[in-house]
Amino acid sequence: MGVFELADEADNILFVGYAGGRSLFGLRGELASALRNSRATRYRYEVTTAYLTRYQELLMVYVADHGGLPPENDSTGVPTLGRLSPG
Repeated sequence: MGVFELADEADNILFVGYAGGRSLFGLRGELASALRNSRATRYRYEVTTAYLTRYQELLMVYVADHGGLPPENDSTGVPTLGRLSPG
């Protein structure tokens, strides 16, 4: 279980995803599937049992920095996000 981000050569985040308890082959399977369907050349991941909370946090940080979702994230599968206040 965990979260991951896919990026291009310039380290621009293209996709934020997660693998839960019901993900086939876990984090490795979700990451492999996402990479097959992306133009990403880089990735980073975090292993965590709080994957849904961390997924929302990563999306909120991206939205706060860029004003919208990552280019390859489909808004239909994204939960309602709160606002991240700068600290």
